[in-house]
Amino acid sequence: MRRFALLAAAICFTIANTTLAASVRTQDVTFPSGSETIAGYLAVPESPGQHPALLVLHADGGLTDWVKERTQKLAGQGYVALAIDLYRGHLAFDPELAYNLVTSTPPDRAFRDMEAAIHFLIARNDVNKDKLGSIGWSVGGKWSLLLAVNDPFLAACVNNYGSMPTNPADIQKIHAPVLGIYGADDLIVPKDEVETFEDAMTSAHKSFDVKIYRGAGHDFEDSTNKLGFREGITEEAWQLTLTFLDQHLK
Repeated sequence: MRRFALLAAAICFTIANTTLAASVRTQDVTFPSGSETIAGYLAVPESPGQHPALLVLHADGGLTDWVKERTQKLAGQGYVALAIDLYRGHLAFDPELAYNLVTSTPPDRAFRDMEAAIHFLIARNDVNKDKLGSIGWSVGGKWSLLLAVNDPFLAACVNNYGSMPTNPADIQKIHAPVLGIYGADDLIVPKDEVETFEDAMTSAHKSFDVKIYRGAGHDFEDSTNKLGFREGITEEAWQLTLTFLDQHLK
């Protein structure tokens, strides 16, 4: 839908943004999800007052150090950021194990965990309860969109190369503005599926900013993906993400 306007704004943001990121504090946290206790990684700006909040949803490998680093960077931009562990402590560093973790995670449990994380965030005194967004990568991008389908109070949603809903009824339920970032060479989430979702969002009169990067495959933003990482594209995608989040959450 808006393939170029947001990118132009991101370029201006990069040029204008000469200030250093704010200092943050981080901690491991736990909170209840139904009858279970789940873990998360919380990063909070040191500055006083209320801040917009972000639910950070990990990729197929789990709550890795790279995800925690992204969470810290988001807090440095003024967000209370909470990365939750949907895998109950499991990590995967090979594709087969990652696939097994993805497919063995029940969708209803993942949604329950995300809602529990939201309740954890909005109970904090340093969170602006009306400014809550979600961001995820790969399967985390899929969960981010699932949250947008099911939570009408979400104010912004970022999906980095995650699969998208195809049911028109689900798409109609999306209220939050959505940013989608994808690779043109992605074999897991092909370009034509992205374009089909874009058309469906347009037909449903939903807000969808989309950027498809040439020369990028799946998981191109993760620096630990030695074969697929695209540094220059990743930096542009990051600035695009910050511009989008600032536009809708600040």
